[in-house]
Amino acid sequence: MPKTESLLLYNTLKREKQVFVPQDPERVTMYACGPTVYNYAHIGNARPAVIFDLLFRVLSSLYPKVVYARNITDVDDKINASAAEEGVPIEVISRRYSDAYHEDMGALGVGLPSIEPRATEHIPQMIDMIEHLIASGHAYEVEGHVLFSVESFDAYGALSGRDVSEMLAGARIEVADFKRHPGDFVLWKPSVDPQPGWDSPWGWGRPGWHLECSVMSEYHLGETIDIHGGGQDLVFPHHENEIAQSVCAHGGKTFARYWMHNGFVTFNKRKMSKSLGNTLVVHELLKHTRGEVLRYLLLSAHYRQPLDWSEEALARVQRTVDRVYGVIRDAEAKFGPLKAASSPSGEFMSALLDDLNTPEALAELNSEARRLANAKDIEDARISAGRLLAAAALIGLFQQDPQSWLAGDTQGLDDALIDALIEERNASREQKNFARADEIRDQLQEMGIVLEDSADGTRWRRS
Repeated sequence: MPKTESLLLYNTLKREKQVFVPQDPERVTMYACGPTVYNYAHIGNARPAVIFDLLFRVLSSLYPKVVYARNITDVDDKINASAAEEGVPIEVISRRYSDAYHEDMGALGVGLPSIEPRATEHIPQMIDMIEHLIASGHAYEVEGHVLFSVESFDAYGALSGRDVSEMLAGARIEVADFKRHPGDFVLWKPSVDPQPGWDSPWGWGRPGWHLECSVMSEYHLGETIDIHGGGQDLVFPHHENEIAQSVCAHGGKTFARYWMHNGFVTFNKRKMSKSLGNTLVVHELLKHTRGEVLRYLLLSAHYRQPLDWSEEALARVQRTVDRVYGVIRDAEAKFGPLKAASSPSGEFMSALLDDLNTPEALAELNSEARRLANAKDIEDARISAGRLLAAAALIGLFQQDPQSWLAGDTQGLDDALIDALIEERNASREQKNFARADEIRDQLQEMGIVLEDSADGTRWRRS
């Protein structure tokens, strides 16, 4: 049974924070849209993976069983294009990049979900749902396609909160002559060589993207689930369409009771895009930045707010993580081995239970680290360390040996981050904040970076 303090979640559908009350406290169900595996994941893809991993952790601390499904979309036009370009089956592309996704997200401390369904493993169930939607008058077949009729569902548009006619007029929707309404979306479409396909009552073809999540959610979690999550960009049309087809396929039953969406990741205040050349690929970032630092940065802003990525922010987080590991290392050297308490502090838990308020939770975690650093005796150290390590375990941080972490920073630290630290040190000296300048110098020395000040500026080298 849940603990006494309630979990508050912002429900996109209701546009307010609500007390989370599961259908069945003995089996909480949660679905998050996972990757389309045609390339390496970028940092925007990593944010929902980290956020919903945290939600899974929090729910699991409150309820005896949480079933978390995060799908893999392994049939998609982008996968088809990559496979055709390389001259290989789609399975080669999807397996390569799903393996890379697991490796990269694992480096960010993201655990595996309870269930990880693949779209291609659920084609018979998708055909069944389409047949049911056709029979109930919510879908129609035309020219080898099956389309959902948005006019058959009165509540279409409720999630995104816009009038259907205005929403469709402002959206980039492929309008085909055979559509009864411009907003009707594809449930099944024909395939031609070399596109992958399956036999169906409507000919050789493949499912539409929106249908896949509805079917996998129903098959593994049930017709009505507790929580459905994803990025803000999925509200329309993906999640709007999921609701329409699921509710209509299930005789009007609610599809998901709570809808959660994380905000975008920007780069130096600009939206990330391939055209701007500022897309940050996690696989590349991990070559010079440790996954735990990336995780901390992704948790540093509230999940519903935009997260701005910059080298300065990354350097700041690197310093914070190093400092906390240094506190743990020094406390263990002074007081001996330290263990996590049975639970974090009430302040830390209250922050997470308030719609995953990670900025407040991290502030409390850092306050606990300061209390540990100032501990006068072993009893104070045990209390502070116990709370600190318990909080860290729940949020997925500071799980490594502090000696190993600090010893390894010399090779793991990117040159740009070192330069950013030196720039901050120089600025602190100009502002006559010599205490901060000395602190940065000591920090760099601890990480194996030697500074050499001269009339020409500050140079550095690895020791």
